Amino acid sequence: MVLQACTEMVMPMTCSNESMFPPSTFDYKDFSEQCMKKYGVMPRPHWITTEFGGYRFKQVIKRFGSNIIFSNGMQDPWSRGGVLKNISASIIALVTEKGAHHVDFRSATKDDPDWLVEQRKQEVEIIQRWIDEYHVDLKQG
Repeated sequence: MVLQACTEMVMPMTCSNESMFPPSTFDYKDFSEQCMKKYGVMPRPHWITTEFGGYRFKQVIKRFGSNIIFSNGMQDPWSRGGVLKNISASIIALVTEKGAHHVDFRSATKDDPDWLVEQRKQEVEIIQRWIDEYHVDLKQG
């Protein structure tokens, strides 16, 4: 257990006895007691959805966010919860069918598939455009 699991990212993970994984349950009372004992804090299970808009995330981030790339590979089991469509001109979703969790963050190799090379190229081009726009804005005062 890490502090952030108690304060910001309460993510109860459970498993039934009908899967290949061992059954597990989540007891919020027990979890809360562990957080208090280890870190002296009580969990805030709704903090992240309250802070960042929950189901209204796109509406909220559009008002205060900019220059964000949400890179999603659809082979990532978490991808269905990701941002899969552009929210604004500067909050961009790059989606690839073949990618997985953070694969575009790994070091490039000579064996990288073409789709991954293209994904990274798009990311660099977008970021370079933002940097160029910033420098133009600086010169204009």
